[in-house]
Amino acid sequence: MQRLNFPIIDPHIHQWDPYHTPHSAALLVKAFGRSPYLMDKIVRIVKPKDLIDTLGITKYALTPYLPHDFKADNDIYKVESVVHIEASWHHQKGFGVVEETDWINQLPFEEQGIKLGAIIGTADPRHKKFKDILKAHVDASPVFRGIRKMAAWHSDSGVHRWTDKAELYRSKKFLKGFESLASMNLSFDAWVYSHQIKDVSYLAKHFPETPIMLDHLATPVGMFGKVGKRTGRTEVERSKIFEQWKSDISELAQQKNVHTKISGLMMPVLGHCFYQANRTASVNELVHLLSPLIHHAVDCFGTNRILYASNFPMDKPNAKLGDLISAYTQMLQPYGIQALQEIFRDNAKIFYRIDI
Repeated sequence: MQRLNFPIIDPHIHQWDPYHTPHSAALLVKAFGRSPYLMDKIVRIVKPKDLIDTLGITKYALTPYLPHDFKADNDIYKVESVVHIEASWHHQKGFGVVEETDWINQLPFEEQGIKLGAIIGTADPRHKKFKDILKAHVDASPVFRGIRKMAAWHSDSGVHRWTDKAELYRSKKFLKGFESLASMNLSFDAWVYSHQIKDVSYLAKHFPETPIMLDHLATPVGMFGKVGKRTGRTEVERSKIFEQWKSDISELAQQKNVHTKISGLMMPVLGHCFYQANRTASVNELVHLLSPLIHHAVDCFGTNRILYASNFPMDKPNAKLGDLISAYTQMLQPYGIQALQEIFRDNAKIFYRIDI
């Protein structure tokens, strides 16, 4: 097994605690948290099926995920620093989103031997006080570095939509508000499904000086199996998803202000269903499944605009964290030791301005 001889940075983790913070499932977990089986049954009744299918295993979203949980999941590799990416904080209106930055800033990462390197919060550029909300984020934490506003939206109504608008990044109101982000020297994390990659290109062309991070290689929904009502049903359909993804990723990579994360590639929404067999993918299975995505991404972005990230605990239903890192290391090893250090550490440090 290829090992890394340096501490890595994980620039995409999520932290939450439905028991002690504003959370859409707070009442549910407080009432039924002592009975996980019953809680799972109830949440599958009260929450939309498309959301449940995205999660795969509900307990990972309904139980706290805090620094010691991340440390426990990472039992093989040394993670020196992490970046928290916004996790749908329940108070989404106006300045409510700043509460997440406040909360993350005080979590005891140091007790686990981990540094909180950066916080990526959220805010809606369409909000009339968007610039003031950004300033409030900056005031809330010295490691606040930018925002993510998810735009993942699918025409298949059986695939969960994370936004209210199909082409959010093309919206005139969104673009107008985005000017404030650009002027404040903050970065932007973009998350779309793969058929929306051109929307990220559109945004990047409008703001060529703003660092933009494409999360999860733009999540090719259904590439590995049927999801939703009509996506990824046949091998032919899945091949078309992959080929379109390759073409659009190649085009997006021409925008030099865009970087991307090798992350989120084992989420159930891609069509993975290892969790249904009560197991996770092996290292060999991960390498077999993900190599075509990884190698094409490196071909397009090079090794200096790609970051490894875990996306934990969202990938947890289908993969163990140590196995993911081992598999990515194996896939990236042919590019050389310097490339490994760039992808697993240096690129994240530069993009998110992490002080180590």
